[in-house]
Amino acid sequence: MEDLLTTVDWSRGQFALTAIIHWLFVPLTIGLSLIVGIMETLYYRTGAERWKKITKFWMLLFGINFACGVATGIILEFEFGTNWSNYSWFVGDIFGAPLAIEGIVAFFLESTFIAVMFFGWNRVSRGFHLTATWLTAIGVCLSAYWILVANAWMQYPVGMDFDPAQMRNVMTSFASVALSPVAVNKFFHTVCSGWVLGAVFVVGVSCWLLYKKSNLALARDSMKIAGWVGLAGIVLTMWTGDGSAVQVARVQPMKLAAMEGLYDGCCGQSLVAFGIVNPDKQRTDNEKALLGEISIPKGLSILANHDAESFVPGINDIIDGVSIDANGDTVNTVSYAERIARGKAAQEALRRYDSAMKAGDQTAMAAAKADIDKDFRYFGYGFLDSVDEAIPPVALTFYAFRVMVMGGGYLLLFFMVMLWLSYRKPSTLENRWAIFFGLITIPVVWLVSEAGWVTAEMGRQPWTIEGLLPTRAAISDIPSGSVMLTFWMFVVVFVGLLAAEISIMTREIRKAAGRDLLAD
Repeated sequence: MEDLLTTVDWSRGQFALTAIIHWLFVPLTIGLSLIVGIMETLYYRTGAERWKKITKFWMLLFGINFACGVATGIILEFEFGTNWSNYSWFVGDIFGAPLAIEGIVAFFLESTFIAVMFFGWNRVSRGFHLTATWLTAIGVCLSAYWILVANAWMQYPVGMDFDPAQMRNVMTSFASVALSPVAVNKFFHTVCSGWVLGAVFVVGVSCWLLYKKSNLALARDSMKIAGWVGLAGIVLTMWTGDGSAVQVARVQPMKLAAMEGLYDGCCGQSLVAFGIVNPDKQRTDNEKALLGEISIPKGLSILANHDAESFVPGINDIIDGVSIDANGDTVNTVSYAERIARGKAAQEALRRYDSAMKAGDQTAMAAAKADIDKDFRYFGYGFLDSVDEAIPPVALTFYAFRVMVMGGGYLLLFFMVMLWLSYRKPSTLENRWAIFFGLITIPVVWLVSEAGWVTAEMGRQPWTIEGLLPTRAAISDIPSGSVMLTFWMFVVVFVGLLAAEISIMTREIRKAAGRDLLAD
C-alpha cells in the first residue's frame, strides 16, 4: 500500500508538472492567434505595409510559442498510457475519441495552415494568406475545444454505459459527450481567458518598446488592439465564470464547498472575500473553518443559484446526503457512507459477473449485471475507505480560487487603465512606472490562469472521473522509482524548454528594439 501511494503521488506530480508547463504555452497561443488575425485583417483591408510588418513581428513570437506548446502537449497525452493505464482502459473508448479528433482534425488544420502563415507571404495572395491565418486561429480553438471536451467529461461523465464483459465503459452518445454544457462553458471560459493572457503579453512587450523609445508606432497600435481584445476577454471570462459557478454547484457541489471552505451550509450563504483557512479545523469538530473572515452577505447563494435566499450545501451537508438539484432546490441524495457501501456492492457484483462469465452461467451473469447497473453510479466510491477521503484539499482549493478571482479583478482594471492611457495620454506610457505596470502583469496573468486550473483540478479530488474512478485506482502498475526517474527527467527537459523559449522570445524582442521594424 505504501508503494502504491508513492506511485500515485509521483504519477500525480509528473502529470501536474507537465500540465502546468503545457499551460504556460497554450493560452498565449490562443490569444496571439486572435490578435495576429485581427492585425492581418487590418493589413488586408487597408493595404498599409505597416500592418503587415506589425503582423509579422507578433506572428514570429506566436510561432515560437506554438512550437513549445506542441512539444509539451504530445508528452502530456502520452502520459495517459504510461502512468494512467487503468484509467485509459476503463474509459479509453470515451476519453480517446475527442483526443483523436483533436489530433486528426484540429491539429492537422492548424499545422497545415501555419506553414502558409510563415512561408506564404510572397507565394499566395493576400486573401489566401489571411484565410490561412484565421484557419490557424480556428484550428487552435478547435484543438482547445476537443481537449476541454475530454476534461469536462472527467468532471461530468455522460453519454456512456458500463460493459461488465469488457470491464470498461463504452460510449453510447457522442453528442452528449461533445456538447455537454460543462464542456461548452469550459471551452468559452478557457478561450476567453487565453485572449486575456495573449493581450497582456502584447501590452507588456509594447510597454517595454515604448520605454526603450523604439518602434513607437508599432507599440502604440499593438497596445490598442491588445487592450480591446483583453478587455473583451476579461469581461467574457467573468461572464462564463459565473456560468461555471452555477454548473459546479449542480454537478460538483463538493468542489464548490471546498472553494469556500464551507463545512455547514445555510440559506442566504455569504461569499468569503477574505479569510485564512484554519489548519486545525477537522470536519466533525466545532472549530471555525476560516480565520479573519470578511464576507459578502448572501454572495455565495447568488453566485451558485442566482437566488440570494437559496441553500448552498457545505462539506458536511453533502457527506450527509443533502445537496441541490439542477433547479437549485434543496434535495436529499445518497449519503457518502451509503455511496461507499453501494460502490463496494457494485464491485462485488462485477466480480460475480466475471466468475459467472468464465463458468458460462448466463443466469448468474444476468443477476450480477442487474446488481451492477443498480449501483454503478457509485462504483468509484467503493475504492474509498472513509468519507473523509472524498473531501478535496480545502486550503489549496480555497486559496487558488481567490487568486483567480482577485487576479481577474486586477486584470479588468489593468486593461481599462491601459486603454484610457493609450487614447488620452499616450506619452505617459513611456514612463518607468508604465513599463513596470505592463511587465509585472505578464507573470500575474499566468499565475491567475494556472490558479484557475488548480481550482478546477484539485477541487475535484480524489476523483480522476467524478464519482467513478478515484486517482489511486487509475494509475499504471509500475514501480514508484520508474515514475520518480521520469519525473526528474521531465523537470530537466521542461526547464530547458522553458528557458529556451524565454531566451528566444527575449532575443527577438530585443532585436526588434534595436531597429525600426516599420522601416525594414
